[in-house]
Amino acid sequence: MPPFVYPALLWGLPLVGIPVLIHLINMLRHRRVEWAAMEFLLVSQKKNRTWVVFKQLLLLLLRMLAVAAIVMIVAQPLLRNEFGKLFGSKRTHHILLLDDSFSMSDRWADKSAFGEAKAVVAQIASVAARQRQPQTFTLLRFSQAGQFDGGTQPDFLKASVNDQFVTQIDETLDRIKVSQTSAGPIDALGAIDQLLGDPGDERRIVYLVSDFRAKEWDDPTELHQHLVRLGEVEAEVHLINCVQEGRPNLAVTSLVAEDGIRAAGVPLFVEVSVKNFGTEAAKEVAVMIEDDGRPRPAVSIARIEPGEEVTERFQVSFPTAGEHIVSARLESDPIEADNARYGVIDFPVEIPVLLIDGATDFQDGKSLARAMAPGGATRTGIRPQIESPRYLSVTPSLDEYGAICVANVERFDPSAVDALEQYADSGGGVAFFLGPKSSSISINGQLYRDGQGLFPVPVVGEAELLVDRLQRAPDIQATNHPILRRAADERYGFLDAVFVNHYYAVPEGWQPAPDSTTRIVARLRNGMPLAVERAFGDGRVVAMLTTAAPTWNSWARNPSFVIATQDLLAYLASRPGADIGYEVGSRLAVEFPANAYQKQVRFVTPIEDKEPSAATDATPSADGMLSTEFAQTGNRGVYEARLTRTDSTIDVRRYAVNVDASEGDLASLSGTELASRLDGVKYHYQQAAMFQYAVSEMAGYNVSRWLLYALILLLVGEQLLAWSASYHPPSRRRTAAVGGGAR
Repeated sequence: MPPFVYPALLWGLPLVGIPVLIHLINMLRHRRVEWAAMEFLLVSQKKNRTWVVFKQLLLLLLRMLAVAAIVMIVAQPLLRNEFGKLFGSKRTHHILLLDDSFSMSDRWADKSAFGEAKAVVAQIASVAARQRQPQTFTLLRFSQAGQFDGGTQPDFLKASVNDQFVTQIDETLDRIKVSQTSAGPIDALGAIDQLLGDPGDERRIVYLVSDFRAKEWDDPTELHQHLVRLGEVEAEVHLINCVQEGRPNLAVTSLVAEDGIRAAGVPLFVEVSVKNFGTEAAKEVAVMIEDDGRPRPAVSIARIEPGEEVTERFQVSFPTAGEHIVSARLESDPIEADNARYGVIDFPVEIPVLLIDGATDFQDGKSLARAMAPGGATRTGIRPQIESPRYLSVTPSLDEYGAICVANVERFDPSAVDALEQYADSGGGVAFFLGPKSSSISINGQLYRDGQGLFPVPVVGEAELLVDRLQRAPDIQATNHPILRRAADERYGFLDAVFVNHYYAVPEGWQPAPDSTTRIVARLRNGMPLAVERAFGDGRVVAMLTTAAPTWNSWARNPSFVIATQDLLAYLASRPGADIGYEVGSRLAVEFPANAYQKQVRFVTPIEDKEPSAATDATPSADGMLSTEFAQTGNRGVYEARLTRTDSTIDVRRYAVNVDASEGDLASLSGTELASRLDGVKYHYQQAAMFQYAVSEMAGYNVSRWLLYALILLLVGEQLLAWSASYHPPSRRRTAAVGGGAR
């Protein structure tokens, strides 16, 4: 007997006896009455009795079959997709790829996308457990497809489906929860061949249970290739959508510190960005801020248009040095994982800045030092150190300095040039100020070197800026660059009042190459460059083509000079990539000197993770360093690596781990939209909410529709046979016509 979707309804089969019962009841209602005319008819009937009885039995059989067909249609019998399976024991392998990325935590009413997905998995397992043919089951979550240490880790791999399997799958589904990753279907689909190999003679049914967000399926080139591959090995593919439509959602997409002096007690601005993934404007959005766990005044965003990202800034200040935690959080909405973001900012006690002055009186260096650290009640967090050019050659390493300023130097030792280039290449910031002692030969030959060196621009020599008698334009014309942005603002400085008398000119018609990182920060009123910057390795280099001291200009006597100098230092001291943002699922790399620390590193996960601390031994390397990695970063938050120094003191290093905010875009594709993007792929598409009607097709072919056609034919045949077996007297008109002819 084939399996049924609703086998309990087969108890209705005894109803096929109803036609027989009705027939017997009708027979009981007959009474014998002696009648001469009827006796004549009975004699006539005996001649045709056999044929009449046959028709009546056939009619009774058709009615019984019609009742049986109705019961079978309601019970929905299943027939295997391959006829040969009725006579064999070919194994069916159910492969479920379950989307557990955090967009699946989407909630509406009392349901969630992940809840719908788990219900689908449970239904498939229940149907598989009712089959007579051998069944196996593989369950792989997206987040476990090569995302964490240990590679792909399915919850079930080729598990045999038996009487206890449904209980096992229920216990597993109760245990698993939505991850905080943005894992997509590509790795999960690619893992099928890796885990299962060639299908051989087993029948494979692949179920992709997901929310089919537009960001992954709008241009599914690689996904298309994987699905085509499944078709080539004759696997049945079912795409099961767990959401009906996209929903609005807000997400904190960024939390970064601005370029600025990072030192204890010095205020620093932090930018927080919020994106509206919905189709309607979000109004009065409140962003709760915390620093080191202490609440701060919330940042309010008046309006965020659909698809727009708005950035606001707030100020933080920490009186003590060290790594400090800043967090931003939104109010609750359909997706919780992207409502919070964390940052770790390192504040040293102060930033040492090296000032190299080529003049004996250190006039340029002193002007810069006064602007960097004015003294008094004003704390800038900068500690300037003035040295001669020879210091660059005799110092083993320049890495301790947050930035280096070189002013009015005639020539450099080759070792000094190498030291500066190594410093900039590793991420350091260098600023050059030219002056009377500067030499175009040294600059072009040692520093610029046809664009291969540190200096961003070639020079031809000292030049004079002619006096503008009409004073129609300021001498310094700044661009909107972080170095001069505040100094050019009338609220902060008086850059327009600065006079420039002399500068170093560049070759006539020189312009930065379009593909270079060189750009002009400021020009003189005659159009010649005054400040030029470029990237060198991981660092930044800025060239000011005039003096820092009030020798060739009046800038050092202007309030804007202090602002510009401090902004220059903030720009140079900000290491690109210093605020490393880790994504959930990433590895945390820790490296430290072997001669200063013990090998064991203890990792502490965020409080919300509720997992115990993990300890690991670091691996030594040839350069005298120890290194290790931590891969269990399954939740957002701040992780700690606790290192023990050789003197038994503890060094704590913090790492901010955040979700991929783009996963918060809940726009999804409908079945029609998905079909247009998967042209040439053979698959079945269902909504999870209606999946109970599709389970039968996955376990076997539902023959209810053909039974319905058979029922119609049975009813038509029954009516025709009933008409044939009954007595039909001729109409009056025909009788009259026959009688008239007799006369």
